Amino acid sequence: MAQYDLQAGAILCFDKPYGWTSFDLVNKFRYQACRHMGIKKLKVGHAGTLDPLATGVMIVCTGRSTKQIEQLQAGTKEYLADLCLGATTPSFDLEHPIDATYPYEHITEEQVREVLISRFIGCIEQIPPSFSAVKMDGKRSYELARKGEDVKLKPKQLVINEIELLKFDLPHITLRVVCSKGTYIRALARDIGEALGSGAHLTALKRTKVGAYTLQHCHSMEGIEQFVSEHVMIPEKETDTNNKTK
Repeated sequence: MAQYDLQAGAILCFDKPYGWTSFDLVNKFRYQACRHMGIKKLKVGHAGTLDPLATGVMIVCTGRSTKQIEQLQAGTKEYLADLCLGATTPSFDLEHPIDATYPYEHITEEQVREVLISRFIGCIEQIPPSFSAVKMDGKRSYELARKGEDVKLKPKQLVINEIELLKFDLPHITLRVVCSKGTYIRALARDIGEALGSGAHLTALKRTKVGAYTLQHCHSMEGIEQFVSEHVMIPEKETDTNNKTK
């Protein structure tokens, strides 16, 4: 049974639940770990943010292993994404209600496959969503967007290594996407909808891989208390060597 010394440093993998922020997961883990170990503070960080409505692989680093976060974040990501064609939302996912509808009956399975291969493989440019953590004039763009301000973000280059159509059932399609760090799958849904002469938004997203870490490596947050009690080492209490028996 694996035992982790969190203060010295450990790299753990969790399946982030739907509706949780990445910070929710880190805070929950830190709380349970500190409680079990009998300490007040523990250095904890995560290697790659997931939106609240997304689930899947979340790498958590503790102690000296937090120095590896940047390296882990650079790993290639794999996602399973469900898209709904013919409708858009301001956030490109289900965080906001539909704001516009478009025809989608003209879209065929062959057309989707052709567009994916011709437009969304290799090095591409992508404009991040307005409702994202990208900074604009020192502020997070989602803060400005929620105030109704006009947010114009610059396109950035990223790499789509693989994109595969897994299911075609209009108006819904399911994709497998392998991509570089910084890819917004919500923005990819937007761009795919436009390329198909329609609109689209993300209805479900699961991250299945980060670098070498897959869902098979992930622990469930539902059993986090039991996981911590069984696998996290309790630090030895320091003894006061200055105290001498009289």
